[in-house]
Amino acid sequence: MLFDLRSRGRRTTVRVVYLGLAILLGGGLVLFGVGTGSGNGGLLNAFGGGGGGGSAQKQVISQQEQAALREVRTNPNSATGWGDLLQARWIAAGQGSNYDTSTGTFTAAGKKELQGAATAWQRYIALVKTPDPSLAILAAKTYAALGDYAGAASAWDHETLANPDAPKGYECLALTAYAASQTRKGQLAENKALSLLPKNQQLQVKTALDSARSSPSTAKSAAAQC
Repeated sequence: MLFDLRSRGRRTTVRVVYLGLAILLGGGLVLFGVGTGSGNGGLLNAFGGGGGGGSAQKQVISQQEQAALREVRTNPNSATGWGDLLQARWIAAGQGSNYDTSTGTFTAAGKKELQGAATAWQRYIALVKTPDPSLAILAAKTYAALGDYAGAASAWDHETLANPDAPKGYECLALTAYAASQTRKGQLAENKALSLLPKNQQLQVKTALDSARSSPSTAKSAAAQC
């Protein structure tokens, strides 16, 4: 069950759920694209093109980041704390003046938050044997937003280890590896993704991934959608 807290991964999932609820209660409906016609849905997707949000929403996010900072300062070996900080900084990067909605890009302040999120991820993975896949996806998105596709590929590596039968993770691993010019790694991930897909989907995915392999710019554009 979702709220069986004996598993570290489930405890992290519960924290993500409650973080989302806190944002909603704080006026964060805009963050998730609800009722805005933006088409953004879900916790992870909303942050890739975030921005805006009312003062109440920003206050909730600020409190979350401050709480995570207090936790890691009190206990630098708290994997939970570093995971919380990764989440909080990723959210903050897409808010207010940190994200330019007119250009769809992070500002200097937003990139600073992303750098902080990447640092939190590195501290987190140094403390756990099996990283939570939800945090791995956030880390991959963080690195891709920073243009660090090798870092993104490494994060997707962790995600695929947690979900070895899900082709999407391997597709994103292939794209980010190709974007980082890590051709061998990308080819292995592509082959694995194709082996997990139904036959009627393989040709379309193979064509897209082969195109990404031959063009890093194409790979980067596609990786941004992961």
